[in-house]
Amino acid sequence: MREMELSERKMKILQAVVRNYLETGEPVGSRTISKYTDLNLSSATIRNEMADLEEMGYIVQPHTSAGRIPSDAGYRLYVDTMMQDKERDVAELRDNLLEKEERLDQLLKQTAKLLATVTNYASMVSAPSIHQNKLKLIQLSRVNSDQLLAVIVVEGNVIKNTLLDVEEELDDETILKLNILLNTHLNGLSIEEINLKLITTLKAQAGIHSDIISNVIDAVAKAIHEEDDLEIYTSGTNNIFKYPELTDGTKASELIGTFEEKQALNELVVRSLAEDNGTGIQVYIGDESPVESMKDCSIVTATYDLGEGMKGTIGIIGPKRMDYDKVVDNLKDVMHQLDSIYKK
Repeated sequence: MREMELSERKMKILQAVVRNYLETGEPVGSRTISKYTDLNLSSATIRNEMADLEEMGYIVQPHTSAGRIPSDAGYRLYVDTMMQDKERDVAELRDNLLEKEERLDQLLKQTAKLLATVTNYASMVSAPSIHQNKLKLIQLSRVNSDQLLAVIVVEGNVIKNTLLDVEEELDDETILKLNILLNTHLNGLSIEEINLKLITTLKAQAGIHSDIISNVIDAVAKAIHEEDDLEIYTSGTNNIFKYPELTDGTKASELIGTFEEKQALNELVVRSLAEDNGTGIQVYIGDESPVESMKDCSIVTATYDLGEGMKGTIGIIGPKRMDYDKVVDNLKDVMHQLDSIYKK
């Protein structure tokens, strides 16, 4: 019996039977299904639909109970449908992210150029990084007989893929139960909230597959805390030569090197985001600068927020005698424009 032969109502009832049986291990009756679905059907109607599903071979009725349990065919249809839905959701999420990232990439480059032009100083804009660290989704799927793929999605829709080794091939039902177990307990939590008590509970419920739980928790921690090198866009470096106090041969060379290598700018972004006091604006004058080569400069940074914990830094670097009012006004304007454009 193919999936297309099931009406939407029958499919929802089958899904409710499978989910309820996976959670309780007990045969499922029509009264339970009437409370478990959003179909608003009477128990009599549900009994008729379940009778049809039984005739189709998707559920069976044990001799010891009036309730039903899924057959192998029912499990298969449920797993195939669930995996198709999950794969489609993840694919759509990836497509949307790629489209947004491409647009954002161009927008940030243009922002850096604009700021350098209107201020006559050097500018930098960092791509957003994750700052909420909440888990949104875990999806385990089979790669081969001894490996699982763990797709981990955290706040900001950051996706991390991790391969997990397994000692023996897991069947679809086991993988399904592990997915339900992990997502039921972990979705919406930060790594700090995934404590020893919760891990112990998960391992106990996973039984002989507790080692997989440990590996998934490790992968989640890595995905949440992993910080790739930030993408940083710069512009207006040559503006530095407009200011005599910054044109000393050694100083200018070090400054240019900082903009080219960008590692120190990465540290500036991290420091600026950490010290954000709620106004979004940070000012570093002379020796206050976290970047050694910029001790003769002033740096003004602004934090932009794209939602879901995605934050980045816009910075202006110039002489200590820079026009602070103009710089702060420009940064605030750009910061608010980025916030509004991306959140549309």
